[in-house]
Amino acid sequence: MARIAIENDRIDLRIRPDDKALLTRAAALERLDLTGFILRTVLPKARSVVKNAGRVVLSDRDTLRVLDLLENPPAPSVRLARAAKAAQTLP
Repeated sequence: MARIAIENDRIDLRIRPDDKALLTRAAALERLDLTGFILRTVLPKARSVVKNAGRVVLSDRDTLRVLDLLENPPAPSVRLARAAKAAQTLP
């Protein structure tokens, strides 16, 4: 059977000895190696941070305001109209 080479990246972590001992103990209690424990604990948090970074949560009042502005946009300012006209002449 052919083997597929999997390239793994490495992360070096500077940590105080007592923190490492705590992580090692927690990993052992979960019957995981240290890497497995850290990844199982940290990856869900990382996914959550990345997912929420692109999300804006609005209050009900702000949601209604945004919807109203989308349905009834204000008239463009003089500067915006001038910029739009100038953009039309760009190659």
